[in-house]
Amino acid sequence: MIEELRLNAKFGNPTPLGLFSFALTTFVLSIYTVQARGITHPNVVVGLALFYGGIVQLLAGMWEFKVGNTLSATICSSYGGFWLSYATILIPGFNITAAYASQSELNQALGIFQLGWTIFSFLMLLATFKTKGSIVLLSISVTITFTLLTASKFLENADLEKAGGYMGIVASLLAWYNAIAELLTDENSYFTIPTFDMSRKRK
Repeated sequence: MIEELRLNAKFGNPTPLGLFSFALTTFVLSIYTVQARGITHPNVVVGLALFYGGIVQLLAGMWEFKVGNTLSATICSSYGGFWLSYATILIPGFNITAAYASQSELNQALGIFQLGWTIFSFLMLLATFKTKGSIVLLSISVTITFTLLTASKFLENADLEKAGGYMGIVASLLAWYNAIAELLTDENSYFTIPTFDMSRKRK
């Protein structure tokens, strides 16, 4: 009987949670990156990066595996790992930034860190073309964001970093759009918003 209940248990859709956690954390960091309201240090984002963008998104990714969404699982889990690692860099107790002899050396190290995520984001983009148009746009914006941030570190260019911040804001808005689109279903909403299904049914 218990085994039957386990087999028949209905799992909710974890995708909105993963998207919301990515969107909010990305939005806050991007606002700091463009130095809105005179803010020049991103440290307040550490809490979000650890718990919402990090742990919560990682858990959403694990639940995606459970319901069989391999692509979403890979994306959510990986970006959850990104936020956890990014928060770790900002926490003074880990002495990560203090280990570098100069700001220039730190920038190059951060550039390599961002480059890895640029490559990952591009690979994920390639895997989204048969999903939804709104997801493809999100993946493109995330890839561009990481590309700009990578270039800003390697070239030590503040304007490129701000451009990455503005692109990050666009990415966060697209993530929010996709998240709410997943929630506005016929089951719990009187209206839906378009996501532009790009899947092709095999004949």
